[in-house]
Amino acid sequence: MSITGLRWAGPRAVLVELDNLASVLALHHRLQAEPLPGQVDAIAGAATVLVRFASRFHTGAARELIPHLDLAVRGRAAGSEVTIEVVYDGEDLAEVGRLTGLGADGVVAAHTGQVWTGAFGGFAPGFTYLVGENDLLHVPRRSSPRTAVPAGSVALGGAFSAVYPRQSPGGWQLLGHTGAVMWDLDREPPALVRPGDTVRYVAVRESVVVQPARDTSERTAEQTRPAGVSGLVVEANGLQSLVQDLGRPGFGDLGVSVSGAADHRSTRQANRLVGNQPGAAVVENLLGGLAVRAQEDQVLAVAGAHAPLEIRDGARTLLRRPAMFAPFALLDGETLTIGAPDTGVRSYLAVRGGVDVAPVLGSRSSDSMSGIGPAPLSAGMFLPVAPVSGVHPVGIPEDGIAGAGTTTILRVTLGPRDDWFDAEGIRLLSGQQWRVTEQSNRIGVRLAPPAEGTALHRTREGELPSEGAVAGALQVPPNGHPVLFLADHPVTGGYPVIAVVVPEDLPAAAQLPPGQQVAFTVVNPRTLARLNQDNLLEFGGSSTAPEGSQP
Repeated sequence: MSITGLRWAGPRAVLVELDNLASVLALHHRLQAEPLPGQVDAIAGAATVLVRFASRFHTGAARELIPHLDLAVRGRAAGSEVTIEVVYDGEDLAEVGRLTGLGADGVVAAHTGQVWTGAFGGFAPGFTYLVGENDLLHVPRRSSPRTAVPAGSVALGGAFSAVYPRQSPGGWQLLGHTGAVMWDLDREPPALVRPGDTVRYVAVRESVVVQPARDTSERTAEQTRPAGVSGLVVEANGLQSLVQDLGRPGFGDLGVSVSGAADHRSTRQANRLVGNQPGAAVVENLLGGLAVRAQEDQVLAVAGAHAPLEIRDGARTLLRRPAMFAPFALLDGETLTIGAPDTGVRSYLAVRGGVDVAPVLGSRSSDSMSGIGPAPLSAGMFLPVAPVSGVHPVGIPEDGIAGAGTTTILRVTLGPRDDWFDAEGIRLLSGQQWRVTEQSNRIGVRLAPPAEGTALHRTREGELPSEGAVAGALQVPPNGHPVLFLADHPVTGGYPVIAVVVPEDLPAAAQLPPGQQVAFTVVNPRTLARLNQDNLLEFGGSSTAPEGSQP
């Protein structure tokens, strides 16, 4: 194994650069089999491994440990061998034949005539990038991506092959289709192909019936109240209301993001106010409009975005207006309504006992990008509440998010790909304000420069090979408008990340409304101390060869 560089990926993550895919797989296997102290996740990329940690302390310690990991004598356990039957009838088969000079039959022969190795997880659960034994099928992605690629599509993109596990947008060249189920939550492990596995494609002439992935909306709360179960009935769901907890870390190598509540601080606060554990499931509501009716007496609290609360009886008579950031009772048959917030965008409703929907991969969070977890709330849905036994003290009231100001200040650490920008671009990141656009969602906050401002300019051509990304990453697409990744961000990405918002400031980022102005302050990843213009570049994420690494 040869480590060629270590890069900061925020104060709680390290991006390890390696010289070849074998080294990537070896390090990834080592970290999966024997995690480093404080390790949360390890995500393999085309030429990197992203390692996330629980704290800055663990991250700093890992930067000293990783270069000295000895994999030469350890060996990597052999992955599974997977056979995938393919009907080669794809829309792009002839075009790939033309691009490679092999013709359609030659493409099929080249695709089936080599062994493919799972390299790393992709943008969706079950989507695994496969690397072949030669470069015969190295083709560019389509110039115009399709808005919908059918599930089971077998495709090529650059040096990789993959199977789309579910219908999704995509720009890869389609060779054919398969009936293999790439992702199944009832299977252990749920991904048919994992990093390190080997795959052989086999051509078949018979029509393959693609087995669609089971709709994860089946894993949600009951539409009707089960006998004897306490809970809440959704009378109005608003723009978007989702069941969320603190997420499902540890599945990044399967293409599954952590997800969870966009604003962890408000989630923990709401749970604390009703006496729950911090990870109990709550309801995340976007921009108000949520109404729930109590089935049996409940204790509730709402934190996060400042919104008016009203409680009415069955005759819709106003009974009282409870305060936010404090526990209150919602008696059997009464209805709570959360109005439109005047500060922030996401409110968090906690109920004593916690929302008791079925967990998926150990979490009750709803992932809007992958579809894993409970479906979005809808009118008539019943949310069961877990029973409470024993004594559970209710938290004391406290203030919520800060009031809206003209500009929200977010701290960032540079890297891991700040070297894709010159010194002026780095200074521009923190030297001007950025505007939140209306295209923002749980995947990311999309930013644009002010009317008289300047977009970021990348100094390198082409695209970055896919690599892991963390929540808070500021990814910069070709238009130079940064996207700030939130809870449901893709596990890997191919745009350079110029900086990462520190985890402590992500709750504020999750509450940014469209039109809000944002300014970035660059800080030291080890101490979070603010950096001035003179030492701004000293603490960038640019690659440095670690001491003690093997040549």
